[in-house]
Amino acid sequence: MVNRSTFTVKALCKSFAGLKAVDDVSMHIETGEILGLIGPNGSGKSTTINIMTGMLAKDSGQVFIDQHDISEMPAYKIPCYGLTRTYQTIRLFKNLSCHENAMIGAIGVGIKRRDAASIAAGLLEELGLGDKIDMPAQGLTFRDQRLLEIARALAARPKFLLLDEPAAGLNEGETDELLSLLKSMPAGKNIGILIVDHDMRLIMKLCNRLHVLNYGRTIAEGLPEDVRKDPEVVKAYLGSTAS
Repeated sequence: MVNRSTFTVKALCKSFAGLKAVDDVSMHIETGEILGLIGPNGSGKSTTINIMTGMLAKDSGQVFIDQHDISEMPAYKIPCYGLTRTYQTIRLFKNLSCHENAMIGAIGVGIKRRDAASIAAGLLEELGLGDKIDMPAQGLTFRDQRLLEIARALAARPKFLLLDEPAAGLNEGETDELLSLLKSMPAGKNIGILIVDHDMRLIMKLCNRLHVLNYGRTIAEGLPEDVRKDPEVVKAYLGSTAS
C-alpha cells in the first residue's frame, strides 16, 4: 500500500510596507497529484512559495507537511521534512559537475555520500543527462540546466516538489518534453508537485487542479476545465485564452 502525505497551507498572510502581498491564502496538495499555482504578475505567487520554502518570513498562517509545522523552520531544514524546490532564475554551482550538483540535493538532507552518488547518477540518467554526468553545469544548455535543477531537487527524495517556472526560457518542443517528464512523476515517485508557470498550455495539460491568485488573494481553485471558465479568472488573467 502506498503511503500518502499532505502538504497544507493555512491562512498565509504577508505584507510589505502595509501592502498585503499574500492575503489569507490556503491550499493543499497530496502526493500523487499536481497543483498549478497561477495568476498575473504581482499576484503573490512568488511571495507565497518563498514563505512555503522558508525563504521569507510570514506575518501569520501555517505550513504543514503531514503533522509537521514547517512554517517557523529555516530554509535549509525544510527539505529534511520533504519539500524541495527549483528556481525561476537557475541556481546551480556552475563550476561543479552535473553529478556533484545533483549529489548536493541528497547530501543536504543527510544521505551518505556514497548513496548520494548513486541516487544522483540514477536521476541524471532518468532525466536524459546521463551522458553529461561529468560535465560542468556551466557547459549545459539552458534546457539541461533546468533539468539538472529538477534532478538536484529530486535527489533529496522529497514528498513534495515545488517548481518555480520550469518552462521559462524553453521552446515549445522542450516544454512538451518537460510535460511528458513531469506528468508521470507523481505516480512514479509518489510525490506531489506544485508548479508555478505562465505557460497555460503546459499548465492545462499537466495539472490535476489549479489555484489562482490575484492581488494576493485566492480568486478560484478547482479542476482546470472549471477554473479556465471562471469569469473572475478570465477577467484577471486568462483573457481570450479561456475561450
